[in-house]
Amino acid sequence: MVRQGNSGTHGSGPKASARAKASRNPARKTVSPVYRRRRLFVGAILLLVLALAVGGFVAISNALNGAAPAAAASGTPQQEQPGSTPPPSPQETAAASPSPSTGCDEKLLTVAAATDKAAYAAWENPLLTLKVTNGNRVPCEVNIGTSQMEYVVTSGSDRIFSSSDCRAESSDMVKTIAPGQSETANFPWARNRSVEGCTAVAAQPAAGTYVFTARLGNKTSPKAVFQLG
Repeated sequence: MVRQGNSGTHGSGPKASARAKASRNPARKTVSPVYRRRRLFVGAILLLVLALAVGGFVAISNALNGAAPAAAASGTPQQEQPGSTPPPSPQETAAASPSPSTGCDEKLLTVAAATDKAAYAAWENPLLTLKVTNGNRVPCEVNIGTSQMEYVVTSGSDRIFSSSDCRAESSDMVKTIAPGQSETANFPWARNRSVEGCTAVAAQPAAGTYVFTARLGNKTSPKAVFQLG
């Protein structure tokens, strides 16, 4: 009688098969929620560091390329650059304007006489011009009103005409003349004679050579010679 071997010790039944699979595929460990949150936190930190690094690189690149930072959208004005000059205030502008000076020397105020032409035809009336010039280095106040002006026309020793003989009214007009600048006043002469008190004169100036002299206050101009046809 043949005795069967004990196959239960090394058998290949269902239990043995299960044990073999378990040995080849060990069970995975369960990941705890705390560990998962730590991993997410570390990942977020890495992303933030990477973003800061990229932003810093862009800023440095713009600085090296000379790119100026854009103005804020809130409308806040940028600070003035070094060396820029702010616009003058109204007070500074007024202070910079010339004003009359007490150092004005009247000796440096000159008066000149001129005519618009050197010679006139029989039907033309001369235009007499008085010109006052400030030769000071400071502004001067000058009275150029009719109370100070006189236009005189002579021929030799004959006093032909004076604008003060028949002046309807006399007024003052003070103007500030800047250094080196001038003021002018014109008087159209009707080729008539005049006498003090504005008495009518029938005689008219004849053709010939005449002299025009301008006076302003106590200053008298050099002579201006012209011809009447």
